Order: sequence, then structure tokens, then C-alpha cells
Amino acid sequence: MSMHSLRSTPFWSPAEVEAAIRPAILHLSERGVLAYPTETVYGFGTAVDHDSVETLVQLKGRPPGKPFLLLIAHPSQIARLDLHLPTYAAHLAARFWPGPLTLVLPGGDRRVPARLRGPEGGVAVRWTPHEGLQRLLAAYGEPITSTSANRPGVPPATQASEILAQWPDAIHRGVLHVLDGGGLAPSPPSTVVDCTGRRPRVIRPGVLSAATLRDVVPDLVGDH
Repeated sequence: MSMHSLRSTPFWSPAEVEAAIRPAILHLSERGVLAYPTETVYGFGTAVDHDSVETLVQLKGRPPGKPFLLLIAHPSQIARLDLHLPTYAAHLAARFWPGPLTLVLPGGDRRVPARLRGPEGGVAVRWTPHEGLQRLLAAYGEPITSTSANRPGVPPATQASEILAQWPDAIHRGVLHVLDGGGLAPSPPSTVVDCTGRRPRVIRPGVLSAATLRDVVPDLVGDH
């Protein structure tokens, strides 16, 4: 195995991002897994279809019942997946997207694989503020799945070299394509709000506090 086969694709400057987009989209269309930087940690993602998602499940060794979230480049992609944005969720999205807020939305029965549905019955969605990733998603025109890029029990990767070290076989086989967006400053995860019920409910504390969210939706449940 040559070292060249374990190189990642630079994904830092605007020119690097533009050069990386076409190969990345091709990789997604071939049902491969993409490793990419976000505003928090590195993520693994695929196209939103059954076979692509199963490839990601196998790569991570993820237990059933632990869903992935979807990253979008624009809220219009929500409607294309037949997901529903309740009024209070639309208010949260208008105020905090793009940003570290994940909304668990109802719907999507015909468009979204069951593996992407969480225990609340919804599908988790986030509009990432990472500029390079936004550009990739806009060019791709579809959402991609997202889960942290790490092996079980290992902290999420904050630089591409950690992924190269942990997943050499998948990279060598061509299953995994790594976009190197540089070192990421450690940060708390996104706040996750369940929007499948009558009232919004915080189900994972994160960057945005419940108090901040209540400025927009006063009847939010959860005090984290």
C-alpha cells in the first residue's frame, strides 16, 4: 500500500473546496462514505439512500436504533424529503440556522430510509454553517447523512490525520474519501430539539441553551 493511497483531499481554501467538490459528489453518487469537516468535529456522510446508509452503518459498526442526522444546504431540501416543519420549528430555523441547532422533524416516510429515523420517530436535520461544506451541499443539491468520524469509544476526530490513522483499510479500498479542512477547535455539539410533538423539547443539550431557544419558542420543554 503506497502512502499516496492514504492521502486526504485539501478542503480549506475556497480554491481547494471548489477543486474537491466534483470528486466528492462522484464518490457520494457511487455510494461511498465521505469524511468532512463541520463547525464542530469531523463527520462521516453518505447520500440519503438505503445502500449508501448501510455502507456507513457497516463502516462505523453502528448498532441499530442509533440514527444519523441529515445535513442540508437550504431549508427547501426539507420539503423535498417530505419532512414537515411545524410552525414552532420554522421559527427556530429562521432564528438559528445555519447554526448549531439540530431539529428532529416528522414525516419523510417515503423518502428517508428507516435507519435515519430516531426513537422519537423523527429525522434529525441541521443546516451547517461550515462554509466549505455548505458549498459542497449546494453543488450536490441533496442532503447528506452525518455522524461523528470516529471508532466507538474514541473521541470524535478534530483533524483529518486521526481519520487516516483509524480507517486506513476503508480509505485504501476506496470506500472512504477524506476531505481535510484543517484542525477544528473543540466545541460543544449542536443542541437537539425534538419537533415531532405539540411542543418543542430539548433532547440533547449543546451550544444553544434552552433559555436562548425560549426567546423564540417560550413553551420549549427541557431545562438543559
